[in-house]
Amino acid sequence: MARRKMDKGVTLIAPHTEVIGDIKFSDQLYVSGKVTGNVLADKEGATVVISEEGCIAGEVRVPNVVIAGLIEGNVYASHKVELAAQARVEGNLYYKLIEMQLGALVDGQLVHEETANTGENVHKLNVENSSE
Repeated sequence: MARRKMDKGVTLIAPHTEVIGDIKFSDQLYVSGKVTGNVLADKEGATVVISEEGCIAGEVRVPNVVIAGLIEGNVYASHKVELAAQARVEGNLYYKLIEMQLGALVDGQLVHEETANTGENVHKLNVENSSE
């Protein structure tokens, strides 16, 4: 009998559950309870989803972040962040791509992060003398 490869790992922090300490994960994390600590992902395609009931009190460093609840701390989304209408972020939000619904609140700075400075996004500015 051949072994079937496991699907992506999904971790759920259920409502009425509180986790105290840092969380490091690889695939998907759903937070419907409370996390007091930093949330970190060590894989490029990783995603954290904070439901309307969910709360994270700490720094979030995950490539893809979907927020419908509350984050008390800075958010570093190296790829994309989505903010639902009920989303609340009390801290700075660093992102590459952002989707924000009407009603979402960020009590901090929105900072757009470009890709690594390899020079491919740098273009020469051509200024012509228009007084001729």
